[in-house]
Amino acid sequence: MGRSGASLSPVRVLLRLRHSLRAQLLAWVLVTLVGVIGFNLYFGLVLARTTANLVTDNMLLGSARMIAEAVRVDAGGNAEVDIPPAALEIFDTGHGDRVFYQVTTAWGNLVAGYADLQVPARMRQGEDMVFRNLNVRALMLNHPVVGLHPVEAPNSEGGVADGVTVTVAVTRYSQQAMRTQLWLSDFNGQVLLVLVAGLVTVLGLNRGLAPVLRLRDAVRKRRRDQLEPFDEGIVHTELRPLVQALNDYMNRVQQQMAAQRRFVANAAHQLRTPLTLLSTQASFAARETDPARREEALQALIRSTRQVTRLAEQLLTLTRAEPGSRAPRADRVDMADVARQVLEARVEEALRQGIDIGLDADEAAPVIGDGTMLKEMLVNLVDNALRYTPAPGTVTVVVTPLGNEIVLRVEDSGPGIAEAERIQVFERFYRIIGTQAEGSGLGLAIVKEVVDGAGGRVTLGTSDDGGLKVEVRLPRA
Repeated sequence: MGRSGASLSPVRVLLRLRHSLRAQLLAWVLVTLVGVIGFNLYFGLVLARTTANLVTDNMLLGSARMIAEAVRVDAGGNAEVDIPPAALEIFDTGHGDRVFYQVTTAWGNLVAGYADLQVPARMRQGEDMVFRNLNVRALMLNHPVVGLHPVEAPNSEGGVADGVTVTVAVTRYSQQAMRTQLWLSDFNGQVLLVLVAGLVTVLGLNRGLAPVLRLRDAVRKRRRDQLEPFDEGIVHTELRPLVQALNDYMNRVQQQMAAQRRFVANAAHQLRTPLTLLSTQASFAARETDPARREEALQALIRSTRQVTRLAEQLLTLTRAEPGSRAPRADRVDMADVARQVLEARVEEALRQGIDIGLDADEAAPVIGDGTMLKEMLVNLVDNALRYTPAPGTVTVVVTPLGNEIVLRVEDSGPGIAEAERIQVFERFYRIIGTQAEGSGLGLAIVKEVVDGAGGRVTLGTSDDGGLKVEVRLPRA
């Protein structure tokens, strides 16, 4: 049985933190601080070692001077020394260090101390070495002694050697303890700095993210139908473009919802009338006993049924042409071939109506888009031309590659559209007052949606015969 309310596993906690802006910002700040502190601690270790060496060297120099100043010369000119206790007690710091010393004359005679103590390479400069398996630090001092019998041995300066050389060495326990203490002191300060910086960062993040959280709460409190713009002043300057984009998106959603409401209302109105007419015609045909009149009623019923079917098809096509209604397609479509297929399917209808229908497309006209919708676009253009062109008349489709575009023109000899109404006819269910032909007012709306979706543009003009000229320009593949 599973345990209800079980705590989150560490893996899930890490995954949640990975997607947390606060956690990521805090992590970057802490990583930066830890990196800087790492460098500081390294250089602090170097500085602690240098400081401990300097203090130890000063103590060794002081001890060597006290021993050198205690050297005396007897009546025979020989050196002797009584080691001052202070010269050795100076190293008694509680860490159990051992002190080794050596006093020799310039000609190498041992006056006091350890004969096997190694002499540093340089005068007055501390040097780390190993003596009797112990790590020690040693320092050498050359000190003149008055009355000491000179010898014919040149000193380091080229004169006659008449002094003593004192070498003092001490184990490095105290030095290492001093270095560790100095480094730990620096380490504690750095850790405290990280903790303070982390606390300040958390407080700063909480304060800095407060406007974002207010925006989140404001979004959560909105009702589903509440799409008013948000106040840009509730967030920082850097986040105001986000609020502006959100407001712009909600504005587009409002416009889309309004368009959908108008579309549903108009569609309901457009369908109600022909459906009512269908019901009336069906009732009339059912009651009629005269065969001729019944046949007339049935033919009217068939025409109304076709009209409703065409309206439903156009509504479905318009829905499919709207942005976001279906997955985008990128077919390679030859508009000349599409035009040929559409006109071949409408030739018989055009001949029955007494309309001369023709195609002018001498070369391929490739475009990229949704092949089904592009064909439906051309079907609606040709259908409109045939519907509004009286007999005898002409309908011509021209497909021409022009630079980086494919130009598609549908021209007819009908009444055309007045310039004042050439914008409104692209609206859904808009019909020009006084037209006798039956239509739904959706043909050009479908054309506009398809052309916009393909990245093209559509314009209306007047044909050479005084009718309507529809020109569509699509990007060439």
